[in-house]
Amino acid sequence: MAEIAYGVAGKVLEQLGSRTFQEISSAWGVRSDLKKLEYTVSAIKAVLCDAEERQASDQRLRTWLGELKDVLNDAENVLDEFQYRVLQKEAMKRYGSTKKKVCYFFSCSNPLVFHIEMAHKIKNVRERVDAISGHKDKFNLAQGPEPRNIKIHKRDMTHSFVDPSNVIGRDDDRKKIIRLLMNPDDRRNVNVIPIVGLGGLGKTALAKLVYNDKLVVSHFQLRMWVCASEDFNVTRLIKEILKSAIDKIDENFGVHGLQNNLRELLRDKKFIDNLGVDELQFRLRELLKDNKFLLVLDDVWNEDRNKWMELQDLLLGGYNGSKIIVTTRNNSVATIMGTVPTYHLHGLSKENCMSLFVKLAFKEGEEEQYPNLLEIGNDIVKKCKGVPLAVRTLASLLYSKVDEREWKSVRDNEIWHLKQNEGDILPALRLSYNQLPFHLKQCFAYCSLFPKNYKFTNSQLVQFWMAHGILQSPDNEKRELEDIGELYIKELMSRSLFQDVYEDALFSYTFKMHDLVHDLAISIAKGECSVVTKTSTLAAKVCHLSILESGQEVTTQLERLSKVQTIIFKKKQPMSILKACISRFKYLRVLDLRKSSFEVLPNSIGSLKHLRYLDLTENRRIKQLPDSICKLHSLQTLLLDSCSNLERLPKGIRDIISLRFLVVRTKHTCLSEKAVGCLDSLRFLMIGECENLKCLFEGMEGRLTYLRTLVVGDCPSLTSLSLSIKHLTALETLMIGDCKELSLMETEGEDNQDLKLSLQNLIIWDLPMLEGLPHWLQGSANTLQVLRIEECENLKALPEWLPRLKSLHKLWIINCPKLSSLPGGMEALTALRELGIRGCPDLSRKCREEDSHKIAHVPQIYLDGIKFTIEKKMASTSTSKKKKKGR
Repeated sequence: MAEIAYGVAGKVLEQLGSRTFQEISSAWGVRSDLKKLEYTVSAIKAVLCDAEERQASDQRLRTWLGELKDVLNDAENVLDEFQYRVLQKEAMKRYGSTKKKVCYFFSCSNPLVFHIEMAHKIKNVRERVDAISGHKDKFNLAQGPEPRNIKIHKRDMTHSFVDPSNVIGRDDDRKKIIRLLMNPDDRRNVNVIPIVGLGGLGKTALAKLVYNDKLVVSHFQLRMWVCASEDFNVTRLIKEILKSAIDKIDENFGVHGLQNNLRELLRDKKFIDNLGVDELQFRLRELLKDNKFLLVLDDVWNEDRNKWMELQDLLLGGYNGSKIIVTTRNNSVATIMGTVPTYHLHGLSKENCMSLFVKLAFKEGEEEQYPNLLEIGNDIVKKCKGVPLAVRTLASLLYSKVDEREWKSVRDNEIWHLKQNEGDILPALRLSYNQLPFHLKQCFAYCSLFPKNYKFTNSQLVQFWMAHGILQSPDNEKRELEDIGELYIKELMSRSLFQDVYEDALFSYTFKMHDLVHDLAISIAKGECSVVTKTSTLAAKVCHLSILESGQEVTTQLERLSKVQTIIFKKKQPMSILKACISRFKYLRVLDLRKSSFEVLPNSIGSLKHLRYLDLTENRRIKQLPDSICKLHSLQTLLLDSCSNLERLPKGIRDIISLRFLVVRTKHTCLSEKAVGCLDSLRFLMIGECENLKCLFEGMEGRLTYLRTLVVGDCPSLTSLSLSIKHLTALETLMIGDCKELSLMETEGEDNQDLKLSLQNLIIWDLPMLEGLPHWLQGSANTLQVLRIEECENLKALPEWLPRLKSLHKLWIINCPKLSSLPGGMEALTALRELGIRGCPDLSRKCREEDSHKIAHVPQIYLDGIKFTIEKKMASTSTSKKKKKGR
């Protein structure tokens, strides 16, 4: 609770110290109250570090912290109303008509009435903060230094597949499981192999080792991986199995001779989502009947035999020799599902644990310099009792630290002495959490709102944190909030609190939390964040909700709450519950309606003046947004991806002047200035699946000056961006694809000679009208690092100025058949580390033969999927020439 209170105190002080409040306090005569509030909150914040350390053993202190958090939340909400008022005034100044301004003055929110109301609210909240501050003295809390700012330890990005070098001590287990997979069984077409072990032992890592083993890959025609987790819903699992198969069909096609009709059978993931139960079952049977498959069902908790029997009927009739691996913590699950004896996974040996610890706690070879640390590390490893997750977490915590006191504080911490039952949160995880800076603790706790095995996306988690105002710039540096959020994620990764990181080709990445780490987050956030079911019990002052079920029981629970700031609907809800939430929870910051089926949103949504984050992704029924949404002046994130029936954006959407992150789909022919004036603050803009869109940003010169990422995709009628590239001076990532009529050449008439841009990443795909790269790209000669060109069938040549892109690190060219050679001077690209060419027959041949000298300096070259070594090729060519000469 102290970390939450600390975070809210920080937000209150940040608001009070802003220029806005300094001006308001003088003009509105509330300067005295605001200064007193600032002084009191500062004094409280100074003792919260000590309060956190002592709250575990003092119930009175925990109660006081809860009351403190409550009143600080109220203070933040009052101050946030001021911020909203400033934004409202700014929107009115920019776009308000005379009539609108008159109506605004005589409304119930006119400045005179608002002044009186807010002065009263500020006085009231200041008095409440003073009262609770007076109680802190009885706890004799000591003032401590400001918590340290985060320090990012440089680690390489990991991926969803498991790196065998990071799995220590499991080689024998791997061989035994593979042997079971290869064993034929005349009695059954499909065998189920259960792997059972305690949480954190590495069941999933072992299954991944097996799943990606070369022998296994060559043995099975089709491999599929699904995380079952706690929701063993058969329909959901069938969808996930089919989606996993889609990912593997292209990988195996041609190698194992998978039929072409499988592609028609499954198509794509959106297609699978829209199928009914009978159609899903038919397609699963068709998929499995002629292909020897390996299916991994990871992290199964289901003990309902009937549910398993329902799925089993579809799976066990598969092709002879197919296998299913089940990982679970529960022996009962293994008994229900297994067709062969259970494989019990045991803890690692002490020697293997120590090897893993050294690998992760020290830089390579560094451990020899610190024999004393090695000795302390040995003691720490003993306490981990053979659990790799515990070893990994503590090693990551101590990485790059050389102060013996820090190592000893981990070894001798009193957490190790707390009574632990099997299945409890590992002390190692709690220790790792305790070592986090305050602001990271709050960010970590909020992750408990998402279900187990949830696949986080970096950008959306950052926007979620930003909506709650919990991103703090380290050392008062002026950084973009999005960059700060990325630092937070990388720090949590470096401490092994996030895992299974997968980076896609579009510069986004996903990651998960181990289920034990998720349990830890739930225990930390208890009373602050809750998952709502029909049988859940909610704390009276809970602020953040993820609603998993619907019905009167859920509605009744919500009626007892009042200060909720987050609502995440994980199940489709009736309009009545949405209206009730909007009416009751006026302080909402986040409203997540992803995959909902509302045809309209209630007009009352415009009353949510604190709302920062609204997600309507994959609502395929909504046709338009209410005009009242334009009153959400504080809104920072608006997600309208895959809203296939959305006809238009409200005309007044330009009034949402705080938008930083916008994903939009529209049936407009053009995004004009009148339709969208909310672009001034945008950092991220994605526009996709817009069939009628012909041009973007007409009349937008001078706007989008903060835009850093622009993604445009699947707009078949788009012919022009209608925006000079010279205005996008902050743009770092540009991705444009699947636009059949777009050539990117509309700015060629301009003078691009002295153009200075900041573009770092450019991805172009499926642009059949593209014949050459646009000249404006030269404006990023000193910044462009990644260039990827795909499916551009009429691209005839790369420009002669390409070698001027001095910062280029990666160049990929895929399925551009008319390209036949690289331009001269490629040797000048001294920063180029990776070159990939696929589906360009003439270009690939030339790179292997006469043009190989142009790319001889590039460390990694991939030609048609095969790593190509220039040195060997040149040596071979040289030898061949000598032989011919000798003859």
